[in-house]
Amino acid sequence: TEYHTEESVHISILSALCKLPFPDFEKVIKALLIEYAQDDNTYFTEIDKFGDINVFWSLMEKYYGYILEEKTIEHLSAFFLITGLYYTLEEKIPTHWGKFISPKRADCFVFLSNFMNNAKVMDYFDMLSIKVEKQLNLKDYIDKWHIDNYVVSDIFKIFDETILYKLTENLMSDVGEFERYKDIILQRRTKHWYKKYENDYNSIYWALIMLESWETVKDDIKEHKPYDLFHKYVKQYYIMDTAYRKFINSFDKVSNKEPLLELKEKIENTYVNGYLNQLSIKWSDSLAALEQNWQITPLDLQKDFYVNYVKPHEDKDERVFVIISDGLRYEAAKELEEELNTERRGSTKITPMFGVLPSYTGLGMAALLPHDEIKINDKFQVIVDGVNSDGIENRNKILQNSQEDSIAVGYELLSDMKRDDFRKLFGGKKVVYIYHNSIDARGDNFLTENEVFNAVEDTFGELKTLINNLINNVSATYIYIVADHGFIYKRGAIRESDKVSKESLEDSFQNRRFILTDKDADFNGTLTFNMNHIIQDSKLKCIVPRGVSRFKVQGGGANYVHGGAALQEVVIPVIKFKNERGKTAKEVKKVDVKLTSISRKITNSITYLEFFQVDKIQDKTVPRRLAVYLADEEGNRVSNENVIIADSNSDNPEDRTFREKFVLKSMKYDKNNKFYLVLEDEEETVEKIYDKISFIIDIAFMNDFGF
Repeated sequence: TEYHTEESVHISILSALCKLPFPDFEKVIKALLIEYAQDDNTYFTEIDKFGDINVFWSLMEKYYGYILEEKTIEHLSAFFLITGLYYTLEEKIPTHWGKFISPKRADCFVFLSNFMNNAKVMDYFDMLSIKVEKQLNLKDYIDKWHIDNYVVSDIFKIFDETILYKLTENLMSDVGEFERYKDIILQRRTKHWYKKYENDYNSIYWALIMLESWETVKDDIKEHKPYDLFHKYVKQYYIMDTAYRKFINSFDKVSNKEPLLELKEKIENTYVNGYLNQLSIKWSDSLAALEQNWQITPLDLQKDFYVNYVKPHEDKDERVFVIISDGLRYEAAKELEEELNTERRGSTKITPMFGVLPSYTGLGMAALLPHDEIKINDKFQVIVDGVNSDGIENRNKILQNSQEDSIAVGYELLSDMKRDDFRKLFGGKKVVYIYHNSIDARGDNFLTENEVFNAVEDTFGELKTLINNLINNVSATYIYIVADHGFIYKRGAIRESDKVSKESLEDSFQNRRFILTDKDADFNGTLTFNMNHIIQDSKLKCIVPRGVSRFKVQGGGANYVHGGAALQEVVIPVIKFKNERGKTAKEVKKVDVKLTSISRKITNSITYLEFFQVDKIQDKTVPRRLAVYLADEEGNRVSNENVIIADSNSDNPEDRTFREKFVLKSMKYDKNNKFYLVLEDEEETVEKIYDKISFIIDIAFMNDFGF
């Protein structure tokens, strides 16, 4: 018709003035809003000057219901965002905002959803949202609203800031509704501003995991036999160490730390003065009953690693790879084991060993090598079967003395190697020891010790890549990941009361957590053990501070320590990874998500659809993240977008059910035309469409009240 021709000409002119490649009224609006967000009005001025600004406003009225007297982009911005807010806020919108709510609410909401979820322009949406939030003085209202009423609102960042503030406040006040807080954080993950505040949310999440865990374990940490405490640690207590590590790691990445400083202090206090001190003192008390013998029957011993784990493969003529990661403590290895189990074909199992004392690199590394005899000479060098065990070359010799088809190499050598180089290096080798050092290298340097938890994260990535390379390049089947020792780390300052005084002993080997000496010495606040657990007929003794105290030693760097007898130092992980091939191997796959709503017909402008995560997340079944929306045959979106994160590990089907709200554009829908519910896997690079389900949209008369 003539009218449509006239309208399309107007839209073409508006689009050209906004420098768009083709006519599109929706993109004209976006261009003007993006410009306004940057305090610019060039396009708006151009339209006013060379086009017809009244045409723009009449099209705004026709398609989006804009009937405000004020014809400004400032008012238009508020109009869109308040209309969007209306859909997600379960509070009464302030009366004087009423005029900003569009009579064509659905169209505004769909426009807004597409604007804020479009990766190319979402940064401009953020700028616009911040601007409007200030103009509305939203802060004055949100304080009066209940958190449950805006827990799904994400138009403005103040919702996230307020939720974070309230969660922090509740954790500080020991309100203790841990499950509810977890639910709130899980709900926020699919929201627009989550990425900006991800580290804040993660900090709070790990803080609540730690505080919840502390509630469970604090009354259980009491007098136990060493064997029982060891097992309680590997079954349950270690979670405290993991949560503390993850909290500190997340906190370090938060850009504005101020709101979390008090919580950090609480976490530090709970971890150090509560958990670490309580556990280490009870453990020290239980060790005192060992009467100086460093042995707990029937625990696997670190010094028997080669005999227990490597030798059986050697005897069967199977090739075996051993990755020794310096300082990979048990709790971190537990996380790595879970990641390997989930992400890789093959089976993964972690077993704890009772480590050597003192728990330092020299002795820990020696204990993992094949040996008939270990000695410590008068220079405190660790000698394995007559060979100094310090350094990779010497360890290579020791390995080859036991099994000639062996090799010891450093991780750095392998990190840039190609497949052929791998094959040349490891061809014909039966036992391969690979030495990796990321955690201890950073922890042992006082300039970088505060990065040690970061180094743990890096280690996960490096070791997973290494395993990948070993499997792909040399078809490795049996891979062990093991450590020489663990470590203790706390972020807060070391106080004088954390230190133990000692006299200077001649001819002794000393660090912050142990003294090796053949002299008789009895310092307050220490435990002494003979070295017969690893060195036959030795006169040497190992003196360690009780608890997690440090010996007074000159120089910086006392936050990261090892060498002592704490569980975090002496529970040594062994991860056994077996790569599986062929039909028996379980493929790693993303979890399936199905639409469970039976009807494939939409008869209402606001419709709810239900989705189901088919399996729980467990071994070899990994999470899936989907963007879900309705579109026509050409792919034009006709609804808002919802995000589903299918990552529940619950057995309860209800916990794996998602109910999503779809708002449809108000337009004429021909029931003979095809529409599709599109499920897009955001993480896939090639085939993004996970599922596409045909729908009929049959809405007789479309308005915002759904009838």
